[in-house]
Amino acid sequence: MCDASGRPPSSSLADLSREELAIWAGFLQTHAALARELDADLRTAHGLPLTDFEILLWLANRPCEGMRMTALADTVLLSPSGLSRAVERLETRGLVQRIPCAEDRRGAYAALTEAGNELVRTAGATHAAGIRRRFVDRLTSQETRLLTAIWDRLQPGSQETCAWPETLASETDEARIGVGAGKTRRTRRNDV
Repeated sequence: MCDASGRPPSSSLADLSREELAIWAGFLQTHAALARELDADLRTAHGLPLTDFEILLWLANRPCEGMRMTALADTVLLSPSGLSRAVERLETRGLVQRIPCAEDRRGAYAALTEAGNELVRTAGATHAAGIRRRFVDRLTSQETRLLTAIWDRLQPGSQETCAWPETLASETDEARIGVGAGKTRRTRRNDV
């Protein structure tokens, strides 16, 4: 039996409407399915799980100084011990090296080796092809722009709540470079 909103009365997410629950569940299910498929691509082609590739990719963007282990753990959403185990695997393969932190003897940096850089390049091509095939190519250019605007709005620290529809839908250069861009309006839950 469902209440007037279509939710089961005992739902632990009773504050979400059927549509809200559907978009949240859809996001989670889509992310999980894409992550599984992209992980399988990397494991098959390079013997590298997606989480390890993500670590290498972040380190590739910091080629000179590496990255503090604690910051890297936060960035890739691993616990410090989980990151430590992953870095150990990558060190064993000769892809990453730990560098003691001069400022804090308890801390360490992780940095890519030349072999790690090379693997990021080759595995990156595999990963990019998988992203394109499974995600990007399945969206229209309008959907791509809309999702980009949504992801920007949902980023932590963003004050934007809802962009004006004409800003998101416009195909003109004017809208993309600032005329009307950035306009927001506050919405309440029941606004249509």
